[in-house]
Amino acid sequence: MSDPMLELHGVHKRFGTLEVLRGIDLMVRKGAVVCVLGPSGSGKSTLLRCINLLEPPDAGRIVLEGEEITAGADHGERVDFVRRRVGMVFQQFNLFPHKSALENVSLAQEKVLGRSREEATSKARELLDRVGLSDKTSEYPERLSGGQQQRVAIARALAMDPHVMLFDEVTSALDPELIKEVLDVVRELAEEGMTMVVVTHEIGFARDVASHVVFMDEGVIVEEGPVRRVIDAPREERTKQFLGLVLEH
Repeated sequence: MSDPMLELHGVHKRFGTLEVLRGIDLMVRKGAVVCVLGPSGSGKSTLLRCINLLEPPDAGRIVLEGEEITAGADHGERVDFVRRRVGMVFQQFNLFPHKSALENVSLAQEKVLGRSREEATSKARELLDRVGLSDKTSEYPERLSGGQQQRVAIARALAMDPHVMLFDEVTSALDPELIKEVLDVVRELAEEGMTMVVVTHEIGFARDVASHVVFMDEGVIVEEGPVRRVIDAPREERTKQFLGLVLEH
């Protein structure tokens, strides 16, 4: 088996009196696609935000490629280590409205990775082509559909050469006919062996691409395992109940 790319040990996170994560243990192996399912408010998005240190955990340990990222004196160094290895795509596209698709994908390469303008632009063109947007490089976000904006956001995350990609309900802000074009890009990344943690409510997509499924509720992992077992033959009553409701619609 491949080495663990990412490990969570007893991770807790609270906001005020609300305990959002209550002791999460999770291992993500290199090349795995882990889909995280669960009802709204179960802690799924907070889990991703803790992994990339947007929200520092209150307790527990997170280890990325053998390095503990939740401990040590220099928080800035740890954040930099994470930013260079973990890409994240959010529900909202978060593109710079005053910059073209090409500039949106180039900017962080120059600022964070120190690439030259030429190198960053070349990489941006290559990635926009990869997500099917080679004809939209000079368009501004307001001229792009939601699905196109989300694909620019994916290209922007990939431009940083991440070792792990986090996707947080990347289709939830999209019209139904635009969902497929975004999921197809994620599916291609899975086929290429990208390590991914994907929070999604698209059960069919999870069944197609996941190597491992996690079902969360009320800040804990209720059930996890191979995709076919968790989705098609769940053992826990709460998982059965959730999937029953979701699959009916």
